Amino acid sequence: MADNRMTRRRLLAGSSVAAAAGLAGCTDRLDDLRGDDGNGETPGNESTGADETTVSALADGVPELETAYNSREEYGQPGESLYDFEDSDAWEVTQGEGEVDEDVVFDGSQSLRLTGEEDETIVAEIDVPDEDLTDKDFSFAIRTTTPQNITVNLRVVDNFGSDRYYSLREITYRAPDVGWFRSSPGVFEESEIEPAMDEIDRLEFQVLHSMDEAEVWIDDIRTHDRPEQGYVMLVWDDGFRDYYETASPMHDEFDFTTIQAPVPQWTEEARDGIMTVSELQERQEEGDQIVVHGTHNPIHEYDDEDEIETRVRGDKHWFIQNGFEGANYIVYPHNSYDKTSLEYFTDYHYCGGFNQSGNVNLTTVYGFDPLALPRTIGHDLDISKRCVDRAEAHNQCTILNFHAFDQDNTMDEDDYEELLEHIDQADVEVIDFDDLWELRTDPF
Repeated sequence: MADNRMTRRRLLAGSSVAAAAGLAGCTDRLDDLRGDDGNGETPGNESTGADETTVSALADGVPELETAYNSREEYGQPGESLYDFEDSDAWEVTQGEGEVDEDVVFDGSQSLRLTGEEDETIVAEIDVPDEDLTDKDFSFAIRTTTPQNITVNLRVVDNFGSDRYYSLREITYRAPDVGWFRSSPGVFEESEIEPAMDEIDRLEFQVLHSMDEAEVWIDDIRTHDRPEQGYVMLVWDDGFRDYYETASPMHDEFDFTTIQAPVPQWTEEARDGIMTVSELQERQEEGDQIVVHGTHNPIHEYDDEDEIETRVRGDKHWFIQNGFEGANYIVYPHNSYDKTSLEYFTDYHYCGGFNQSGNVNLTTVYGFDPLALPRTIGHDLDISKRCVDRAEAHNQCTILNFHAFDQDNTMDEDDYEELLEHIDQADVEVIDFDDLWELRTDPF
């Protein structure tokens, strides 16, 4: 690809522009997320000091109601630091506007705040001399007051013009109660000639959006080793009988595990078309993992923190009472979460999400935020196949989501069978949350 670089503008160093955005006084340093003990030490950065049982958080049978630790604190800064934003002259903006921000930071003393007007792509870049990024994945801390219709790309460009896009396709972290989370996006696409990762020219952050304006903060870029293979997770939400009667025999034929996320209220009410508790327990015996989905209302709409606490605690309690061993993990109804709800989710769950997109939307396995994973809607066979192919080619993980075959958000039965055949022929492993969480915690 041609290397058409625009005229650069130096980042403006000095005072933060957060005040202009109405964020004056918002330090948002998020010691609760980073686990800062007040002395600048961040647990999980070098060594957690936890024993293997605590690190894995894998329950032997049905788990306890409350978590033993806050997984977002414990694993807030995985891998090795690549770039921070302490040197304001290193980063340059070629499209949109950018400025260092000393008031809203994830780590260190400042972050990079990027803004853009209507439909304006924002681009910030840094030269990468003498860095060998072969067999490396990336993660970064991100915060945005304008989520939803937004895509954040990390573009890697080598000295010969070849490039690769690591892409977070959508953010469902709900405004206005926003905070930091770590993203470790998978590969969305790359040039015909793959980039030489030991001959990198620059890294670019790109923010694409379809809103009147976009506002994003970036901080703490880190690298992670690539695993030895790719992974696929198949997640069925809401507990529809369609899975039990039609999809589960296909899974049994291929010996593929599935993650089930039923809605307790719907199950208890014996709604038409919803699996019963005994049917879910039967599927658990067959190897499916039953994880928490919870009350089917967007949690960001709850104003009362006591109500949030009651809901999160009560939802997990139902799964424990019914003997479901995957209750340490959660799928957010409507993919809804915000800063406050995350504080309660960590009291009861180790891993989950999601930031959901209708397009290819993968994750690496060693660098993601434990409770802000990305996934792809399984509505289209070709897109889902591309997800599997990307996972295979780049040793990453695709999480595909389904509901029922008669819904627009799920491909039809014949296409699903073809997808399972495609997965079976690919060099990938079908995993559940236990497997993913063991991978995520393994480097520690």
